[in-house]
Amino acid sequence: MTLAKLLTGAALAAGLAGGAFAASHSEPVKAGFIYVGPIGDGGWTHEHNIGRLAVEEEFGDAVETVYQESVPEGADAERAITQMALQGADIIFTTSFGYMDPTINVAEKFPDVKFEHATGYKTADNVAIYSARFYEGRAIQGHIAGKMTKTNKIGYIASFPIPEVIRGINSAYIHAKKVNPDVEFSVVWAFTWFDPAKEADAATALIEQGADVILQHTDSTAPQAAAAEAGNVITFGQASDMSEYAPMPRVSSIIDNWAPYYIDRVKAVMDGTWETKDTWDGIGPGMVGIGEISDAVPAEVKAEALALKDAIAAGDYHPFTGPINKQDGSVWLAEGETADDGTLLGMDFYVEGLTGEIPN
Repeated sequence: MTLAKLLTGAALAAGLAGGAFAASHSEPVKAGFIYVGPIGDGGWTHEHNIGRLAVEEEFGDAVETVYQESVPEGADAERAITQMALQGADIIFTTSFGYMDPTINVAEKFPDVKFEHATGYKTADNVAIYSARFYEGRAIQGHIAGKMTKTNKIGYIASFPIPEVIRGINSAYIHAKKVNPDVEFSVVWAFTWFDPAKEADAATALIEQGADVILQHTDSTAPQAAAAEAGNVITFGQASDMSEYAPMPRVSSIIDNWAPYYIDRVKAVMDGTWETKDTWDGIGPGMVGIGEISDAVPAEVKAEALALKDAIAAGDYHPFTGPINKQDGSVWLAEGETADDGTLLGMDFYVEGLTGEIPN
């Protein structure tokens, strides 16, 4: 075969392939988002919605996004995900841990739809999972908290007793204890992601018990407001910057940056390269951001916190580095040993020094 014929054949094949791609993508890619809270929660859902809006800005008319907010975990979630698939979504992001089984169940019924589940661990041919290493940010918060507490009492509002939340408690405690051996943690389990009244009550109770630092793994700004009302209490933004409460009580924050991931995954659907995968990124890749440390934090403490952030980002330091014992005193990590991802992903224990039990 002559070179001319080879080139002609290649050009024809490329033209047919391009035409097929254009034909199959004559309509905008439809990306759906299922949210556990309202988009105005100021925290977790707010940041996921910022990621959705970034997708719209990136792709313009080539993409259509839809969302449903305040979807309870469980049967309601399965109905909402199913409805979104029936409405023609090409890719659906389900953004809460409790959506895991509903996502898997719906994905089995819609094999041509791509699903992305946040913070879970179950995958399928058309289900990918993604999460962020929030515990890295908790280490920085713990350092600041341990340095700044005057009562040596730190309160922690926890959502649900799942590994993600337990990792955060342990990381914050380890790093507070490193810089302040007298520090004590009190953990209140709210059993909700978003309930401003319940979160405010938890914060108030902790403050009345003497806590002058409040950390939270719940999604509203209610603990920030409760701390502001109490005075002389510091807090940290959760999932979003919550900078409206800076410079006090909010002295810094963990910011979840989902936009680059959402853009990348929607693009993969557009160009036909999407495949299931497991993504777990942290400060280094930029999925976890540390909000500005306010001037309420002493300059020396701020410098230490930023140095810790840089060390984690560079991979020079792991927040779970031994020696660390479990709550019962048994050795977990020997001197210099770091935790493996498998243990962290399944973490169901407190480290030594934390009091109370983890609820079932």
